[in-house]
Amino acid sequence: MLSDNLQTDFGTIVFVRSERAKHLSARIQLNGLRVTLPRGATEQEALNFLNTRRTTILRKQQHLHTKHENHQLNLQYGNEINTLSFNIQIIETARNDLFFSLKDGILRIEFPQNANLNTVKAQKNCWNGINYFLRKEAKRLLPSRLKQLADQHGFQYSEVKIQSSKSRWGSCSRARSINLSFYLMLLPAHLVDYVLLHELCHTKEMNHSDKFWAWMDHVTDSKSKELRAALKHYNMPT
Repeated sequence: MLSDNLQTDFGTIVFVRSERAKHLSARIQLNGLRVTLPRGATEQEALNFLNTRRTTILRKQQHLHTKHENHQLNLQYGNEINTLSFNIQIIETARNDLFFSLKDGILRIEFPQNANLNTVKAQKNCWNGINYFLRKEAKRLLPSRLKQLADQHGFQYSEVKIQSSKSRWGSCSRARSINLSFYLMLLPAHLVDYVLLHELCHTKEMNHSDKFWAWMDHVTDSKSKELRAALKHYNMPT
């Protein structure tokens, strides 16, 4: 249950009351904090709790902002974005509309001449078109690759779905249903495999216990820690 939002020097604080929570906790977000209140706790108690950790929270918020700014996938003329199966090129043309064409491994985006590519609307329109092709290619490639890895390592899953999640690369339910974000197509092949193997290992262990990471080390030749660190350098478009 949500309480009123509060504007502070931490940004917007959203208070969430939880009957199941045993302790006050805070999740750092780009524009503020999400604070979980256990039964009986007050918002003032939560603010006192946050103030005792002010330096740490502000430092982590700054780190999150820096990471976010450094990893945004802003589209610019002349910059080429590589995906798992095609490259993206943006070309300024005399057209009056936005045009997309995928041919021979190149997604060509023709952008109207003299239009401003740096506006939020322009970026969004371009990404809407890119997302169409990312989803199409993800449906073509990711399920078959997941099956290959599952057969290779002896995993079983019930189904696989391609989704548009921007919060996680993949997930696995207790029914062994695997969901994959089509933004996986923006990763290099070895990190796509890492994510797929991560979800397959969840068909054995639903948590991130030592047993889970033992499975990950087994299927990645003991490189799970290295691959996990590499994945943190990639982000989804915002």
